[in-house]
Amino acid sequence: MAITNRYAELPETEIHDLLRNERRRQVIKHLQDTVGATTLREVAEAIAEHETGESPPPKGIRNSVYNSLHQTHLPKLDRRGIVEYDSGRKTIRLTEDARTVDVYMEVVTPYGITWSEYYSMLGLLSLFVIFATLVGVPVVSMVEPLLWVSLFLLAFAASLGYQLWCDRWVVLNALFD
Repeated sequence: MAITNRYAELPETEIHDLLRNERRRQVIKHLQDTVGATTLREVAEAIAEHETGESPPPKGIRNSVYNSLHQTHLPKLDRRGIVEYDSGRKTIRLTEDARTVDVYMEVVTPYGITWSEYYSMLGLLSLFVIFATLVGVPVVSMVEPLLWVSLFLLAFAASLGYQLWCDRWVVLNALFD
């Protein structure tokens, strides 16, 4: 699969190369949560805070992140059409082509497990609870199996809704392309 951007066709291997670096992924994630353009300083601050877990992050880390973004990561993302980076004004904004790399970024839940692992665990839990109800395990069997099934179906539906909301860029991009 290759994506087309304003510069050239971007092969899947280059997408993986771009996303291999944690700071580039963090730039894209930060910009996805930002309306319009933002500044290099703001992005560097957010990434340094993410890396150190401190707020505000130490000045040395902040400066290191700022310099690596300015000299390496943002120019690379700009050349590939993922962001528009004005190095003179130090402003950054996502392009429409950034939506295409979302497919490669969003394979895990915000809690660090994949969605397939999450749904597998929820499915297994529901099977165990319903089985326990049918064999008469105390406390669990006090609730009707149909109610348990309904609750787990509701949990699946809510989870799916949450996943679609988190991945709305990918879903909307797929619908309108």
